[in-house]
Amino acid sequence: MISIAAHKHDASANTLRLRRLGIDFGDEFAIFMRRDCHICRAEGFSARTRVEVTYSGRSLLATLVRVTSDLLADEEASLSAPARPHLGPSAGALVSVAHADPVESLSHVRAKIYGRSLDKSSVHEIIADIAAGRYSEVALSAFITAVAERALNQDEVFYLTEAMVSVGSRLDWGQGPIADKHSVGGLPGNRTTPIVVPIIAACGVRIPKTSSRAITSPAGTADTMEVLAPVDLSVADMRRVVEAEGGCIVWGGAVDLSPADDVLVRVERQLDLDSEGQLVASVLSKKIAAGSTHIVIDLPVGPTAKIRSAAMAKHLADVLELVAERAGLTLRVVESDGRQPVGRGVGPALEARDVLAVLQNDPQAPLSLRQRALSLAGPLLELVGIVGRGEGLARAEEVLRSGQAWKKFQAICASQGGMRAPPIADIRHAIVAQRRGVVANIDNRLLARIAKLAGAPSAKAAGIDVHVELGDRIEKSQPLYTIHAETRGELAYALEFLARQGDIFAVEEGP
Repeated sequence: MISIAAHKHDASANTLRLRRLGIDFGDEFAIFMRRDCHICRAEGFSARTRVEVTYSGRSLLATLVRVTSDLLADEEASLSAPARPHLGPSAGALVSVAHADPVESLSHVRAKIYGRSLDKSSVHEIIADIAAGRYSEVALSAFITAVAERALNQDEVFYLTEAMVSVGSRLDWGQGPIADKHSVGGLPGNRTTPIVVPIIAACGVRIPKTSSRAITSPAGTADTMEVLAPVDLSVADMRRVVEAEGGCIVWGGAVDLSPADDVLVRVERQLDLDSEGQLVASVLSKKIAAGSTHIVIDLPVGPTAKIRSAAMAKHLADVLELVAERAGLTLRVVESDGRQPVGRGVGPALEARDVLAVLQNDPQAPLSLRQRALSLAGPLLELVGIVGRGEGLARAEEVLRSGQAWKKFQAICASQGGMRAPPIADIRHAIVAQRRGVVANIDNRLLARIAKLAGAPSAKAAGIDVHVELGDRIEKSQPLYTIHAETRGELAYALEFLARQGDIFAVEEGP
């Protein structure tokens, strides 16, 4: 939820007529104005100045992008796509532009940079301003860097979690346990949600799952699920599906849960900074906002996963559990193997194919994906009280093996708008082993990068099909993985990058 500040300036002379230019400026609020227009000259605006744009008593802060050509007339301006719906003007409307007042909460960010702890009111002021679009990309980067360099203490993490929930919508599902699961990520193909959700729902427990799209990965859960059924559901439609089937798998961006976190994650990933405190607040704020009460968190650990060591996993688990307890959540952390991809497919359609194979009990289904999903579904069933401690895995296996999970998944897809078959890429290129030996290491990050360069997730059928696992004995010229692409150009792009890298699959010579 983005709150719009009330109009504070009498700037009737500082008006420009809006025109749509069709420029993709990402998610940032921006206004495009001629460098020599009367407002820029009078106000002395320079490029990337933060300005207040007002229309019909509503205003927002935007970054100024100066146009030096005839793309705009003297009296015209244009808003970036994210800014338009929050301000509300139609094409041709008059907006006023003026200097923005200082953002007071930035003083708290500066205090954190210099090592001071943030109190509750400071954190809430920062997050309220972020949610209102008052922070520039530079200011957001400063905040993210501050909390990465000056680690948040437990109180600060809790305040951040609480503040993120307060600025967005919050779902209420009534009495009874509301189940959820989350993986910290960093592992290609780890698409367990579409398997866990129908298992839990088939056992009579509500699990309204909101998931994200990919930002820097080859696929998010929402991207993979969208291959199989619509995920862009409203809150009303989400409720309808959960009431009918007990669970859903929808895109979280459509239901306005923890919107400040969405902003921070976008910039955080551009900076390649991933602080522990921000991660905990991000995960738990989304769960609280979604109305979840009982949550299992998957922490994959491996040298090229997001969590590199058992010690890091232990510390993160402790923080998650402490903050969750303060927030009134029942949470269990499951540490898992993050040394290699889960399943075979990397990319929306290929991951969807693996999900269907597991749900349908196909003998050729990837065992790693099946086992990973059951290892999360089992503890979640125990956590909500369906079975006793130590009995969850057997119950989850029974629901999957009997076909109940597959039946429930089909019903969820039908209720979300209809099930469809995953697309198949026309262009494929196998990468083969250069020597005989044993697969000793897999670089998850490079594997994901190749899948992205091949077109995933925008090209739904693009990605990578992995053919071997750690410990496998292979022969020279045996296929290690196959790149799938929808165009020759994207395949060539991925292969050019691959040629400049070291081995993604390290093969140690053997007999």
